[in-house]
Amino acid sequence: MKVKFLELKRLYGKFKQKNMNDHISDLLARLQNGIMRKKETIEVPKTKMILEILKVLEQENMIEAIEEMEEGKIGVFPLYFEDETPVVEHFTRVSKPGQRIYVSSGDITPVLNGRGINIISTSSGLMSGAMAKSKNIGGELICRVW
Repeated sequence: MKVKFLELKRLYGKFKQKNMNDHISDLLARLQNGIMRKKETIEVPKTKMILEILKVLEQENMIEAIEEMEEGKIGVFPLYFEDETPVVEHFTRVSKPGQRIYVSSGDITPVLNGRGINIISTSSGLMSGAMAKSKNIGGELICRVW
């Protein structure tokens, strides 16, 4: 085993962990791919922003539960109907690192006539679009989920 590792190290050099610039896009892609594959648990990296997004999804009954796993990982348990169709299937990133999108409380519109949610980063923290509209605050439109 050690011989193989040394051979690989000689061939490829040091193994480096890739740095990620956009954790939110990675989260949304992992969730969408895991739900399409009907996974029971989806493992995502742990950051404050990802944890807050997952809490909003849990409050809005879009996912079943979240659980802190080993250091630096979070387990997400997606929610499925009885016929094994997922509650949510689409995750769309709106505000990106290269172009931030901000909305005022009057510009917040429902997603698919209320079947989905907007996740908005406000001065009071992350919340769904409906909650931000009811509190009359705007912010950065992070993503849409339906």
